[in-house]
Amino acid sequence: MLTRIDLRSAVPTPAELRTTLPRAQVDVDAVLHHVRPIVDAVRERGADAALEYTERFDGVRPAAVRVPAAELDRALAELDPAVRAALEESIERARRVHADQRRTDTTTRVVPGGTVTEKWVPVARVGLYVPGGLAVYPSSVVMNVVPAQTAGVESLVVCSPAQAEFGGLPHPAIMAAAALLGVTEVWAVGGAHGVALLAYGGTDTDGAALDPVDMVTGPGNIYVTAAKRLLRGLIGIDSEAGPTEIAVLADAGADPAHVATDLISQAEHDPLAASVLVTDSVELADAVDAELAVRVKATKHSERIATALSGPQSGCVLVSSVDDGLRVVDAYAAEHLEIQTADAAAVAARVRNAGAVFVGPWSPVSLGDYCAGSNHVLPTGGCARHSSGLSVQTFLRGIHVVEYTEDALRAVAGHVVALATAEDLPAHGEAVTARFEDRS
Repeated sequence: MLTRIDLRSAVPTPAELRTTLPRAQVDVDAVLHHVRPIVDAVRERGADAALEYTERFDGVRPAAVRVPAAELDRALAELDPAVRAALEESIERARRVHADQRRTDTTTRVVPGGTVTEKWVPVARVGLYVPGGLAVYPSSVVMNVVPAQTAGVESLVVCSPAQAEFGGLPHPAIMAAAALLGVTEVWAVGGAHGVALLAYGGTDTDGAALDPVDMVTGPGNIYVTAAKRLLRGLIGIDSEAGPTEIAVLADAGADPAHVATDLISQAEHDPLAASVLVTDSVELADAVDAELAVRVKATKHSERIATALSGPQSGCVLVSSVDDGLRVVDAYAAEHLEIQTADAAAVAARVRNAGAVFVGPWSPVSLGDYCAGSNHVLPTGGCARHSSGLSVQTFLRGIHVVEYTEDALRAVAGHVVALATAEDLPAHGEAVTARFEDRS
């Protein structure tokens, strides 16, 4: 089921690896011409346009964009107790991890009388996007809300598509998760028009203001990603998320059932999801294929999973050694990377590029999706080479506060003038020297 790529005869260069390794091909540029008119319409007509697109794409027109508080309370009251307990555990663990990410202000005494303070200030208002396509993601509510709240964001709105099945409201599990986290503002709108409404704001059907946000975070489909790209600058974004991906670096000692089920778990998300096995053991690769042949047929979303596993974005990469495998997974820079080798912790410590690393046989990616305490909103498409997953830091801005006394400025004035002159910006120097002119 997994296409094999044999790299045992030679070690490709980093450039060759980027073109050789399987990767989901998602062309955001190709849909921009579809998304731009949607964004423009919402900019011009606000909620009316967003609701029209909701009716067109989701088959239902909500009575209002903002979900009534009573509906949030009802969703929480009716939530399956087992799901509520699981969400509460997920929230508690995520809060524990994210609390340790808090930044503290620091003041550096550069010279006597001259200080620079780095002050960390949260974004004022954030829109947290939660998808509503092939699956339901209350866990994504947790992963977006917890770091934003921990960072001190004062105003949060969860935005999730309206569901015809639920009378134009978001999925009840999404609303319940928001209520459980104390989020009181939820919008029943999704897609590119939902992102645009978050960016531009508007007026709801009852005349209430829908205030625009300063930042939008959270994954979505290609149209959501295109809208985030178009609106970046007006709003901040976390990333342009693509289809989910998992890479497993495994040796002959790995359990093929563990590897196969983990590859299946991510393929379950989407037909475009990428599942990649990197191994120095042909025997393990054969055993994993055998497990996949049995397990894919037996699981619920078998057609979706089979499409993902047999697609060009998935595959098995054969290497000569674990060291070569490390070079491959670093070049791939997976959203989720599992290490299932001998001395897995030591191997994991050498990884440079991954959204999150899962070490050993008892740390599957699905644990990170729900209850590890880590965040599951992670960079995709190789972006882990330069970007991080969602964290408290995502919602903070570092502001430098500069305070110098007269003597401290006088002591450095000559250097400021010299650099201003070198850059042919004399007024910069004069802004300093003017402060010391004798104007008596």
